[in-house]
Amino acid sequence: MSTIPSAIARRAFLRRSAVASLSAGAAATAPDAARASTATRPERPGRLPREVWIATIAQDGMTGTTPAALTRETLARMEAAAAQQPDLVCLPEMFLFPGGAGSRPPVREIAETPLGDLAAPFVAFAKSHQCYVAYSGYTVEAGRYYNAVVLIDRQGRPCGEYRKTYPTVGEMEYGVSPGPLQPPVFETDFGRVGAQICFDVEWHDGWRRLRDAGAEIVCFPSAFAAGRAVNMRACQNQLVVASSTRKDTSKIVDVTGETLAATSRWNRWACAAVNLEKTFLHTWPFNARFPDIQSKYGRDVVITTYAEEEWSIIESRSPDVRVADILREFELETYADTMARAELLQIEKRRPT
Repeated sequence: MSTIPSAIARRAFLRRSAVASLSAGAAATAPDAARASTATRPERPGRLPREVWIATIAQDGMTGTTPAALTRETLARMEAAAAQQPDLVCLPEMFLFPGGAGSRPPVREIAETPLGDLAAPFVAFAKSHQCYVAYSGYTVEAGRYYNAVVLIDRQGRPCGEYRKTYPTVGEMEYGVSPGPLQPPVFETDFGRVGAQICFDVEWHDGWRRLRDAGAEIVCFPSAFAAGRAVNMRACQNQLVVASSTRKDTSKIVDVTGETLAATSRWNRWACAAVNLEKTFLHTWPFNARFPDIQSKYGRDVVITTYAEEEWSIIESRSPDVRVADILREFELETYADTMARAELLQIEKRRPT
């Protein structure tokens, strides 16, 4: 176990170097999207320090045919979800223009510099309800148009913008440009948030880059539900994923790939709490320390093991216990660190002697 601290330090250095290299390569086309929000998280009695309430809005069942009508219908569902006091509300892809790209006005007529007139009602909602809103729309910069997610903070200001990395052929023929390969991560008052959009689900690299850059929650606005692929991406990368779709099911998925809440024809919005004060471990060999952890912390720490996958999750249920402290105290490493340590040794062993 004595090799773990040095391995973790080495891996952290390599991860920082890789992310910095990717970010530098994308700097010419990336917006200033990783800016930290200065919003303050509202105090709510009884809530754990890293407990985050996420709401997702489905577009199924809406009848509006204009942006104004769809704005009213969307806000009505958001107002209903607001009773749950969400920290983050996710909206569907291009929900104000639900037809295909070919049926919309020219992109130059509806693209905005964030945050414009189309986004204004959702800015007002974020300010009124003191929550973040993941808003989907077309944006423009230097004559290029993007399918984007703009994260609005609790004060109604943009935290930053994610530009769809993998637009469809139809979108590109419509005039949409691909975004940078390195997606930004937004610093919020509850954790680190990233985004992927619709067709992005067909590629693994964007999700992995978000994970490696420290994202904890990924907003996934989409024209289609993507079904099991959403759960798969969450599980593969140990990310919380909130999908918000124009048709079928929108859902909130935990790091294990399990659906925590979902919409249906009976409920057009869903809300769930996630606790970010937890970490993924490879069960062996760290399971040998689990009895000691449980003996010391009792109900303040929950350890959940998925036997066949040999995954374990250590979760703090106390405002006074931090998982990072448990990792140090019991010489544990995260699942990501375990895998990176193996990869480093694999690289070394492949080198010619």
